[in-house]
Amino acid sequence: MSETALAPGAQRTQAPRLSTLDRWLPVWIGLAMVAGLVLGRFVPGLAGVLTALEVGGISVPIGLGLLVMMYPVLAKVRYDKVGAVTGDKKLLISSLALNWLLGPALMFTLAWALLPDLPEYRTGLIIVGLARCIAMVVIWNDLACGDREAAAVLVAINSVFQVIAFSLLGYFYLTVLPGWLGLDTQGLDVSVGQIALNVVVFLGVPLLAGFASRWIGERTKGRDWYEATFVPRIGPWALYGLLFTIVLLFALQGEAVTSNPLDVARIALPLLVYFALMWGIGIALGKSLGLGYARSTTLAFTAAGNNFELAIAVAIGTFGATSGQALAGVVGPLIEVPVLVGLVYVSLWLARRLFHTDPNTLPGSTPSMEGARS
Repeated sequence: MSETALAPGAQRTQAPRLSTLDRWLPVWIGLAMVAGLVLGRFVPGLAGVLTALEVGGISVPIGLGLLVMMYPVLAKVRYDKVGAVTGDKKLLISSLALNWLLGPALMFTLAWALLPDLPEYRTGLIIVGLARCIAMVVIWNDLACGDREAAAVLVAINSVFQVIAFSLLGYFYLTVLPGWLGLDTQGLDVSVGQIALNVVVFLGVPLLAGFASRWIGERTKGRDWYEATFVPRIGPWALYGLLFTIVLLFALQGEAVTSNPLDVARIALPLLVYFALMWGIGIALGKSLGLGYARSTTLAFTAAGNNFELAIAVAIGTFGATSGQALAGVVGPLIEVPVLVGLVYVSLWLARRLFHTDPNTLPGSTPSMEGARS
């Protein structure tokens, strides 16, 4: 994806007028977090109801929120450009290395270094580190004006690797490596079928729907109509789905979070370090490889983002809904959401400062969070 550098003294084009949702997005996300915590803390039985509404270990309400969130972004992807992304060997190899070599190793190191006395939370964090990007990363990438086509390809490729590698890496990091180092070991029993189901639901369904929408829309109405009329109509639903999902996630463990603030703080510290380091390494690596702003941003967010639904499902299925491992899994997205929202703003700032690029001019960029870009 080409990028447009700012010439000295050049005039920037006026950004489109923002909707109220876009202009106050960080506020809505903060309110959604608070609303979820309040509901989970003061509405008896809500968490139990949400937990009971599961099919195959997947929470139906959260699943619907994720599908609504992901569909508009994947419907925006120009699938005829995907071939150009798959030919970028630097991007693909870098993404696989960050996700499957560095990410799990970094989380293992942070979990043992910062939670040596809390084995349940430590195990939960290691599981979070093994569950690589699928869901919300497409939202963060889109808000930061990353390469939309590259994000779709990287998420798909990492999802395939997830089906193959999750159980093997879980066994290695929870049993084999701790044994070699003389540390406590914890087993992880999760089936390949469970992981594959998660990937199909949270990537396959919205990806198929997005591709079908573009294929049908362009052939019946034309690309101009699709880009100028259909995409703006469905665009806001990504953020509606995001806010709905955040409320549910925070509600699920609202009582546990508010009742154990010190435990949550202990779990949050390695997560904060992890998300910041993975994102920073991704940006730095993309810059050093000459990938440009859009693809460097995509590399960074796909490296930092995690498949929290899989992590939570595995933790609950293996250790129980009230376990420390499950609490650590739920705290993961509670920390990831505000941190990666903040990193969206940092990305847009770095576009001009480090990459000398105006993100507003990138092909496929959207006006969401435009106020942060000026």
